[in-house]
Amino acid sequence: MGERLDDQIADVDGLRRRVAELRATIDRGNYEYYILDNPTLSDAEWDAAMRELRAIEEAHPVLVTPDSPTQRVGATPLGAFATVTHPLPMLSLGNVFDEAGLREWAARVYKITGRDAVECVVEPKIDGLAVALTYEEGRLTVGATRGDGFTGEDVTQNLRTIRAIPLRLREPGDGLPPVPPRLEVRGEVFLPRSGFAAINEKQAEAGKPLYANPRNAAAGSLRQLDPGITAARPLRFFAYQVGSIERALTPRAHWDALRWLKALGFPLSPDSALCATLDEVWERCRWWQERRDALDFEIDGAVVKVNQTGLQEELGQVAREPRWAIAYKFPAVQGVTRLDHIEINVGRTGALNPLAFLDPVQIGGVTVGRATLHNEDQIRRLDLKLGDWVVVERRGDVIPQIVKVLAERRDGSEREYHFPTSCPTCGSTVERVAGEAMSYCTNASCPAQLKERLAHFAGRGAMDIEGLGAERVAQFVDAGLLGDVADLYLLHERRDALLALERMAEKNTDNLLRAIEASKGRPLARLIFGLGIRHVGERNAGLLAGRFASLEELCRASLEDLVAIPGFGAIVAQSVYDFCQEGRNQALIAKLAAVGVRPEGGRPPAPTDGPLAGKSFVLTGRLDSLTRGEATARLQALGATVAATVTKKTDYVVVGEDAGSKAERAAALKRPTLDEPALLALLAEAEGGGTPGAASPDEEPVPAS
Repeated sequence: MGERLDDQIADVDGLRRRVAELRATIDRGNYEYYILDNPTLSDAEWDAAMRELRAIEEAHPVLVTPDSPTQRVGATPLGAFATVTHPLPMLSLGNVFDEAGLREWAARVYKITGRDAVECVVEPKIDGLAVALTYEEGRLTVGATRGDGFTGEDVTQNLRTIRAIPLRLREPGDGLPPVPPRLEVRGEVFLPRSGFAAINEKQAEAGKPLYANPRNAAAGSLRQLDPGITAARPLRFFAYQVGSIERALTPRAHWDALRWLKALGFPLSPDSALCATLDEVWERCRWWQERRDALDFEIDGAVVKVNQTGLQEELGQVAREPRWAIAYKFPAVQGVTRLDHIEINVGRTGALNPLAFLDPVQIGGVTVGRATLHNEDQIRRLDLKLGDWVVVERRGDVIPQIVKVLAERRDGSEREYHFPTSCPTCGSTVERVAGEAMSYCTNASCPAQLKERLAHFAGRGAMDIEGLGAERVAQFVDAGLLGDVADLYLLHERRDALLALERMAEKNTDNLLRAIEASKGRPLARLIFGLGIRHVGERNAGLLAGRFASLEELCRASLEDLVAIPGFGAIVAQSVYDFCQEGRNQALIAKLAAVGVRPEGGRPPAPTDGPLAGKSFVLTGRLDSLTRGEATARLQALGATVAATVTKKTDYVVVGEDAGSKAERAAALKRPTLDEPALLALLAEAEGGGTPGAASPDEEPVPAS
């Protein structure tokens, strides 16, 4: 009996040691990814450690602790949020809008402190939600929103789901102060632009309203009563300040505090700078302004903070703003103008897309005369009337959108807008499916839909028919030459009719006919994408082509077959199934086969001995001569792996136009980069049977320009 008890104790001790090892591995992975920006643990290794830890804790609940990584998700939904009183008020910042305003602020600082120069730290002003995190004995106990600055909401369960927020602090080492008994850390929760785009894509696929901007989406995500919903959103966190702490442990400078926070395990906003002079401060503010649109997160300014803690205390605060910090707000990306009228564009799926026509207004150096309104619900949410004065927002390459109506400027001349009940192009009935945000023209033969479908089918991501753009498609439809996409492959029989059209000389007509014929050889994934099935983008088209050998086989699939495809959602599966069951679509597929468009699918085995075997590539930015899907397919055909994340193990990062944070990460990790000409040269050499001259991942033989 005693021996069995000893064995049981030994087993538990062994499990405790294993649990500690797994937690350390997971914490190390999070720290390297979010803090050091230099992961050495692969996603597969991290997932395996988490699965094993979860299995052990489920089998032995006594081993579960509140700071275990498994406890980030799984709390029961709340009925409401409790309130939290901040030990120190979370003050708002004063704003300046130009260099003169910044110098006026600095002059006040110099006057109060009796100095003619003061060190300052400049950080990006993240457009997110300020939160306060309280740690006791190094463990996260409370997380609260800023609220009114004095009292916030207790959103601890939701904040625990954000992997970038440490549940347990690390011992700093390197001569830095140890973990204090109690520490409050303040920072910003935000949604990266890439995550925001992914969320809105899912909203669109589900027929739900789109979020207006990343900040609103982040706020909505953090204030979910069900933490499981928050956990599904790719929220991030940057720490920016030490809040309440024992006075004896207060860092003597803000720059030291940031270094300490990083050592404790908190992610910080990148590229903060310590500036000795006001000229350096202004230069850094302008530097952030120039980089604004290239970042993967929203910033609306730069924050300038006096570095020395003693000077901060001497400067104090006025009203609810600290004198020792100021926000330089970037020039507006918003403008105020008047709505003239609304037009409806009919898309390839029949969706009615409202477009606002505005009195032209300058926003960020660009004249804006139109803005998207998304759908009927957005018009209703804004309470938008024709003739209203509105606030229009433009950020980077994002299509301008109306974000607010200035109802106080109404004078009675405004008119109600009524969403159409019939298609503005063909007059057919408009239908809105219950639970979806979009309204649709019910006529599959609607000329507007047909033109959009044909242009999509001929586009680069689909059948890539050179010379067949939107204008030419419209010309052919208006001439009665095209009734569906299969008719493209019958145009060779109507060559004389083509030659009779404007701008259709013999040479470009024959070039077009050859391009149409060549498109018959495109892969099945491209054809599926080109058919314009609702909710089926390039990724989902690739999944279908990897599962089915032909369009005919796809159309014989049951709904259960489609749902079972890994990575395929139920909404997308239903959309594909409905498309395949529609008689007109079945006739179209048969017609495509009859005219010779019968590509084969099925997932080809990944080559293991190609000239690029063993090499890992990451693509970022826009390529001019081929789509990202085409580049991926060609690299994979040569044996390369195409990943989504840049790590130290990445061999090459392909940098196109308007590249985002992956290019910055490649530079930080000193990974070789290739511009588009260099990529094309490498592909040509590898496809020609040669050995590419880029063998060493530590060299950069063909640098990006």
